[in-house]
Amino acid sequence: MIARAGTGWQYLLADLSLILFMITAAALAQTDSASEAAAKAVAKAAEFSTLSPQGEPLALYRVGAGAPPLAQWLREQAGDARQQLTIVAQYGPGKQAEALGQAEALAREAGEAGASARIVVEPGAGGTTAALAYDVPSASMASPVARDLQGSGQDTSVAKE
Repeated sequence: MIARAGTGWQYLLADLSLILFMITAAALAQTDSASEAAAKAVAKAAEFSTLSPQGEPLALYRVGAGAPPLAQWLREQAGDARQQLTIVAQYGPGKQAEALGQAEALAREAGEAGASARIVVEPGAGGTTAALAYDVPSASMASPVARDLQGSGQDTSVAKE
């Protein structure tokens, strides 16, 4: 029986990989304090910024000719404390201020109708929409049925306003 010595290309590749890893680790250990401060600032900003949860829309309102006022549209929807109105305004080049103004006007109109709204302004094809969805961040995750099964004994029915 002939035993093979460990001189294959696999050992050479493993040695080169290990050398590359050590050189990279040494270079990263010698970074200046400015890049460390920048990394800490990015980490701190990431700690406070979170994505806003967005659920599947139950009802969608599109701003356009012939559309009813947003307040009227909101009155026609079933009210639920777990629903949130999200106004999305998309804008083309140079039209950001106009889109923001239209979104703010819709948010004021929703506020007068008794609904709170969040505004998302983003680049896109243009147009403004409002969507109702079950995505209120502070809403309980348990459904009324689950609360009844847990034996709360409370009336959890949702009254329509």
